[in-house]
Amino acid sequence: MTDRKTTQQIASGPIVSAAHLADGALPALSEMEFALVILGNAYQRWIARGTAAAGGDGLSSMEVQILHAVNHRERDKSQADLCMMFNIEDTHVVAYALKKLEALKLVEPGRRGKEKTARITQAGADLCLGYREIREKLLVESVRTLGLDENRISEIAALMRVMSGQYDQASRAAASY
Repeated sequence: MTDRKTTQQIASGPIVSAAHLADGALPALSEMEFALVILGNAYQRWIARGTAAAGGDGLSSMEVQILHAVNHRERDKSQADLCMMFNIEDTHVVAYALKKLEALKLVEPGRRGKEKTARITQAGADLCLGYREIREKLLVESVRTLGLDENRISEIAALMRVMSGQYDQASRAAASY
């Protein structure tokens, strides 16, 4: 007999990008990480192309996310608010996005005391609504046909937020390792 795994055994194992990491104590974590990479890349591609289809051609996925965040509940957002919301350490990423969105007249500068803020413009709000219409038609309708339980989707989202805290904690530990 041979020690080679059959095709069936291989297919039933975790789907990972780095088998050497999946050989550790928690192979499911490697599987989740690979799924997050694929999902993240697909999401970034979708949000940029969906926005382009709504008339916002040339925006990166981060710029689109910042735009939607500034539009969220029609409240001014500071750069610090946006960095906190998206768990971004490099403030230049958010600063660049805001400058580009301001140049395109999608957001406008404001002030909260000494702090610079951004607020949505009518053009920015219109682009967000156009994106929402395209999202409903091209993405939401398609996902609904899968018959997924909305409560389960919310549970998975909550788990992802919990896991982000674990990765943040491990990152802090690694910085002093």
